[in-house]
Amino acid sequence: MGQQTTDQIAFLIEARTALEELGVVKDREKQLKIDEIKVGKTLEVEKRTVEETINTTVRKRREAISSSYEAEMDKAEDKLKKARVKREKAKNQGMRERIAEETADLRDENRDVKEKIRTLFKQKHIPAYCNTSWYFALFFPRHFKEILMFLVTIFLCFLAIPYGAYMLVPKRQPLHLVGIYFLAVLIFGGIYVLLMNRTKVRHMETLKEARVMRDHIRANRKKIHVITRTIQRDKNEKMYDLEKYDDEISRLEQEIQNIAAQKQEALNSFEQVTKTIISDEILSGAKPRIDELAASYRDIRQSITETEAEIKEKNLEVTSKYAGYLGKEYMDPMKIGELMEIIRSGRAANISEAMEAAKAPKAQQ
Repeated sequence: MGQQTTDQIAFLIEARTALEELGVVKDREKQLKIDEIKVGKTLEVEKRTVEETINTTVRKRREAISSSYEAEMDKAEDKLKKARVKREKAKNQGMRERIAEETADLRDENRDVKEKIRTLFKQKHIPAYCNTSWYFALFFPRHFKEILMFLVTIFLCFLAIPYGAYMLVPKRQPLHLVGIYFLAVLIFGGIYVLLMNRTKVRHMETLKEARVMRDHIRANRKKIHVITRTIQRDKNEKMYDLEKYDDEISRLEQEIQNIAAQKQEALNSFEQVTKTIISDEILSGAKPRIDELAASYRDIRQSITETEAEIKEKNLEVTSKYAGYLGKEYMDPMKIGELMEIIRSGRAANISEAMEAAKAPKAQQ
């Protein structure tokens, strides 16, 4: 009986030891997996930091190259803009001189005609106000502008001014408006008739002659306008001596193209050569730390693989040796210890009885 008890306890001790060893291995596996996550994250952060450092450095270097060339291009473009402005000014000056030259005869003729009209009016003792556009619009309207001036005068004298005066009268009454209009007709109409009798009727032939001369001036002005528009629309710029400006503009345009080509070449060289050098320099500085973390990560992964294999082996061993006899319920070191205590205390002679004894208090409860 004593030998049997000893064997039973030895069996339980072996089972408990095997389960405790299995637990230790599982705990080690848990810790290894925690370490794997920790080291893996650290490694990932290091790699990401290196990548961001490379990207930031490359971007700044690329921007520095671009900004350097763009500054030169801005200077050249500013010079080009000024050169084009100078050319435009020179062209406009040339056009003005050409217009002045080609319309000189017409302008001189108009000046002579105006002087002739003034001389004629002096000889005939005609007032100077008769040689105005407004006078001819009132007494000899012929063209659209003069007719419009005539209508505006009628509007002002016989509508705007009388109505404005009426609005200034306190306690206005319709009779006041009638009186104001009567005065307006009397005053402005009287002035018109007076001027007509003193000038138009008295100097009709001279004024008609002046009318013809003013029409001639107007015709010349139309010719001047046509010549001006023709010159402004003329695409031929050879007569303006713009070659030096065109040469300067061409030189600056070529300079801008050269700078753009140099910029592109520098950027291509940067992308193909310098970028790799920068990347290698940063990577070489971070390589020891990354290699260390990578090696540690590999070691942990290897340990996890080995531990998983060990757990599998011990699980199979425990299952084959002890699970069939103890059952799943008692595959626990503490419960096995409880069974051992029951056997040692004499309450059970074997493991099966110990299991029954262990269940008994629970059943009673």
